[in-house]
Amino acid sequence: MTSPLTPGSLDGKRVLVTGSSRGVGADTIRYFAEAGAQVAINFRNKEARALKLADAIRADGGTAITVGADLTDGASVSQLFQGVQDAFGGLDILVLNASGGMEGGMAADYAMQLNRDAQVMALTAAIPLMGEGSRVVFVTSHQAHFIRTAPTMPEYEPVALSKRAGEDALRELIPELASHGIGFVVVSGDMIEGTITATLLERMNPGAIGARREAAGRLYNVAEFAAEVALAAVEAIPEDHTRLVGDTHDFGA
Repeated sequence: MTSPLTPGSLDGKRVLVTGSSRGVGADTIRYFAEAGAQVAINFRNKEARALKLADAIRADGGTAITVGADLTDGASVSQLFQGVQDAFGGLDILVLNASGGMEGGMAADYAMQLNRDAQVMALTAAIPLMGEGSRVVFVTSHQAHFIRTAPTMPEYEPVALSKRAGEDALRELIPELASHGIGFVVVSGDMIEGTITATLLERMNPGAIGARREAAGRLYNVAEFAAEVALAAVEAIPEDHTRLVGDTHDFGA
């Protein structure tokens, strides 16, 4: 897919996307790098993929670093942002993309730890690196954003509830962000073809993604949704804006 951003439009900008070694995060990072930004690729345990992506960006003339972190661990989060500070001297765009909760073998409250508590911890750690004109983008799903008014698949409900809790907790920080001149936007999309979440849901509930595709008319793929995330980081928008991507008819929007 052609980049949604103009080459050179982000020259000098510094960007961190959490969970960006693969999927939507990786494509979002590529779009930022193609526009001239210095990018920080965050991973939890997919270091090889992060390094490969960084090498590809550098081969194309871009600037990229890799910064591993477990976002549910405070010390790890501190090291993450210290690494960005040391490499770039600050941060202009933070995309809170990392999420989860459907993985096997995790603690019962892992979804809430990652999708709410870790998001707040990451943003709190990022604020000292950001200044006037910078922006935070929180990536979520319609199934989470509208969970209070539109039920979702039972297999996804714990994740949806935790991501909605994360969105609410982040919105409580908007006055503090505004005092620093930091903008905040939420990007909400329907189920995305080719993501880990869609794959896991299909495995747990065969036919679920096909049914959602039929109801929506079509689902965005990873590159298409990443383009919307990248645009949300740079477009002129109202404060406290939510960018709704894809069909919302079944969610009452």
